[in-house]
Amino acid sequence: MVDPKKAPATELRSDRRSLATASGGMIFFTSDTHFNDPRILRLGPRPFSSLAGHDQALIELWNETVAPSDEVWHLGDFAKGSAETVSSLLSCLHGTKHLIIGNNDGVVTLGASAWASVQHYKELTVEGSFLVLCHYPFRTWNQIGKKSINLHGHSHGRLKPMTRQHDVGVDAWDFRPVTFAAIQARRRRG
Repeated sequence: MVDPKKAPATELRSDRRSLATASGGMIFFTSDTHFNDPRILRLGPRPFSSLAGHDQALIELWNETVAPSDEVWHLGDFAKGSAETVSSLLSCLHGTKHLIIGNNDGVVTLGASAWASVQHYKELTVEGSFLVLCHYPFRTWNQIGKKSINLHGHSHGRLKPMTRQHDVGVDAWDFRPVTFAAIQARRRRG
């Protein structure tokens, strides 16, 4: 099992210039944080003894990886709880945050004012690659024949990916957000 406190951040922040956004920050992807959701300790093999410990570790790992000037695309299943809880969580996390809606994102999460955007699906180009973002993994997706890439969550690192398809969930990435460069590097090594 991965020890999230010992997971390396260096690979994730290694090439800041090639990933710069208009504000000078990097672009990160993540999903399935399930903050304040007690079910996550039963459903997933997460090495935390308590929900408070889980949430605190994920906040620390996020902020160790993501700078305030960075942009984060959260691909669903952010948090459970009251508007105050969700707002507090969002304010603790670095970066400009966008939400791609997951099956466990309720009205409170969707309505939080700290999101820069909230949508079910997004297409964007990062480092010359056309990305298709959704909470759910696709069997096929827009421009698949032109080498587009599907980034998703939902499967908690348990789904064998198709070619050019990557789970960006915290279970697959040492409990922290990941850059597209790190995703590509793992693909080349794998």
